[in-house]
Amino acid sequence: MKIERKNDLSLRLLEIFNAVMHCRTTVGAAEEIGISQPAVSNAIRALEKQLGFLLFERANRQLTPTEEAHLLLKEIEPLFGMLRDIEHEVRDMRDTRSGRLRLIATPPLGHTAVPVALKQFLADRPNVRVNFDVRRLETVMQSVEKGASEIGFVLGVKHHPSLNVMPLYESDMVCVTPARHPLADKTVITPADIAGHTLIGLETALGATVKAAFDRAGVPHEAGVKVRYCHTACVLANAGIGVAVVDPFSARFTQVFDVAIRPFEPTTKVVAAALSRQDTPLSLLADALISELKVYFASEDAGLG
Repeated sequence: MKIERKNDLSLRLLEIFNAVMHCRTTVGAAEEIGISQPAVSNAIRALEKQLGFLLFERANRQLTPTEEAHLLLKEIEPLFGMLRDIEHEVRDMRDTRSGRLRLIATPPLGHTAVPVALKQFLADRPNVRVNFDVRRLETVMQSVEKGASEIGFVLGVKHHPSLNVMPLYESDMVCVTPARHPLADKTVITPADIAGHTLIGLETALGATVKAAFDRAGVPHEAGVKVRYCHTACVLANAGIGVAVVDPFSARFTQVFDVAIRPFEPTTKVVAAALSRQDTPLSLLADALISELKVYFASEDAGLG
């Protein structure tokens, strides 16, 4: 059963009253709010009827606030102050100037591209708060599935039954060798070149991608050492242990290492992608960060061409 509440105060009428009190005329209030002067006058009369007392004395086409009007203004001013604060917050949210982002990434992107894009993203967004974690692929996917993270950044994932997979950038796997390794003199390194040298293999989906490239080249994929992360493979290459085929993002992480980075053939593609839940639209902030990441990938600074 619906109960009508005829005595509820109208926020719109209070807004018009507030404008009249500050502008001192119905004409000025009309201009400030963007309605006609007769509409302002009608609103004030409707509010007075609703309240049960006069707000203005009317004489010689002038409005003089009553004592009750001054008391009412004192009561509603904090309300409109809060509304202005809410309006500013909504504007910031619309312009992606405030809010919270929960991000997670696998190491190849979490240690390279994402921090660079995030720095630029936050440069003019001081009110945005970010939770950022770097984990293994399985954990990244689970975190996004459960809603613990809004976006996950990964490599080598093309499809997922319960997540949106948004490709951001496609590049080629590269070969990382110790700086003074015999293969460092080559312009391009192939599986046949690696045969006879210690191969640092990957125990991940990217490792399967590399193995497939060896299979296509008809060269046995025999890893002398196996690691989980591409960055670890680069660390071992830097220590002179062997040769690794890794994603170009991890290779960029080795700039302070004493290693050589060379193209790997046959061309072996790797795709950087963003993951999100299928049942939850991305926030404006998340969309903005993804756009920033695409800008970074397309820039010369990324050094991934």
